[in-house]
Amino acid sequence: MSTAEKATRVRFAPSPTGALHIGGARTALYNWLAARHDGGTMVLRIEDTDLERSTPENVAQILDALRWLDLDWDEGPISQVGRANDHAAALQKLLDSGAAYPDSATAEDVKAWKAEHGADRGYRGTPSGDGSGAIRLRVPDDGDTVVDDLIRGEVRFPNRSYDDFVIARNDGSVLYNFAVAVDDADMGITEVIRGDDHLSNTPKQLLVFEALGIKPPRYAHVPLLHGPDGKKLSKRHGAASVQELRDAGYLPEAIRNYIALLGWGPGDDETLLSTDDLVERFRPEDVGKSSAVFDEKKLRWMNGRYMREMPAWEYLEAVRSFVEAETGGRPLNEERFEFGCRIVQEKAQTLREVWPLIRFLFEPPVQDDKAWRKVMKGEAARVLTEVEALLIGIADSGEGPNHDGFAIEAVQSVLEPLPEKLDLGAGKVFQPIRVAITGTTISPGIFESVAALGREETLARIEVARSKLADQS
Repeated sequence: MSTAEKATRVRFAPSPTGALHIGGARTALYNWLAARHDGGTMVLRIEDTDLERSTPENVAQILDALRWLDLDWDEGPISQVGRANDHAAALQKLLDSGAAYPDSATAEDVKAWKAEHGADRGYRGTPSGDGSGAIRLRVPDDGDTVVDDLIRGEVRFPNRSYDDFVIARNDGSVLYNFAVAVDDADMGITEVIRGDDHLSNTPKQLLVFEALGIKPPRYAHVPLLHGPDGKKLSKRHGAASVQELRDAGYLPEAIRNYIALLGWGPGDDETLLSTDDLVERFRPEDVGKSSAVFDEKKLRWMNGRYMREMPAWEYLEAVRSFVEAETGGRPLNEERFEFGCRIVQEKAQTLREVWPLIRFLFEPPVQDDKAWRKVMKGEAARVLTEVEALLIGIADSGEGPNHDGFAIEAVQSVLEPLPEKLDLGAGKVFQPIRVAITGTTISPGIFESVAALGREETLARIEVARSKLADQS
């Protein structure tokens, strides 16, 4: 076993006990950026020693999430369980050198030892005569184990406070800290970038490296993500996994950009950074020491910016998959679909938001009773009567998305002056039109909505609304 001295080698080592959490995705991204920045190697290692919770399905969804985020790996995936023979060989090496020993002491024995030597004193055992018991690593009585962390600086752990800790069970199966250190050594890992919840594991892993006589990697412990309430990020804060964000209509490039900035920054006020920019500028030592806040509102804003910059064809295809899921794949008028998608590209912030905004173009509006009660009163009937007359007067020039003369400019030219003509505020004029043709107060721009819906359907819906107003008066 040796640690490579030349090229950067990092590893992302998730436990496949569930979906890839957004915090895990950030860790994967930071490792990927560190490798790509230096022209190095990223190893994907699956730490699947929790046999009850680690499932092939969980492994598959983690790999799927990484691929969707476009975070490729150079080696792996490597199963930690599949390296049992390597762990056994390293364990035997430590037993042969005397750096580790079998100990048959029970929990009560350890408790009694500490009662005699001091509760804050690390347990020091005695090798069992018959070789039975768990395998413990010898920990020095004096000095400190020092973690020279790229983010936190020097962190010291007094050896005296650590037990001779167990590295293998009585049946020979190894424990986490031993397996991780052996794997990092065998794989030549030069930098370990991971969450700071692993900081307490690091001194034990360093002691394993020391016992094996191998130079350890450098460590960078990244502060955990918190929600806007200051508590550790969890499902109560909204989407907590990559899969949930994907299903909510976020773009992988927006997620990469946003999570890269959770704790790290390029040193200026830039927020929209391409992947090439991130690769060029990221250094793990520039990550801050304080916990970063995952705020989905900010992610939505950034995602909206990315959506607006998408090429038309890419945007349409991305939206189409969400629309087909909502409609069951039923055919839609393609020209109207493309026009509808374009007019909401500036408004929608996720791909999933597009269909609710353009649904009125393909289905009769579902009336929002609250919106109706709020808007359809007072001057609404007079407004719709005037609107109907103005729209009927638009010449059928064959222009517009429906080739019926209802081009955006033509619609705007007759409706835009209406508030001044009727001596009403814009909301008093345009909201009744919006509710009449879409069923709600939230829609694309009113001129674009009328143009997209077209002459025949717009006038029909306005007439229905006028009749309903007449019935309630």
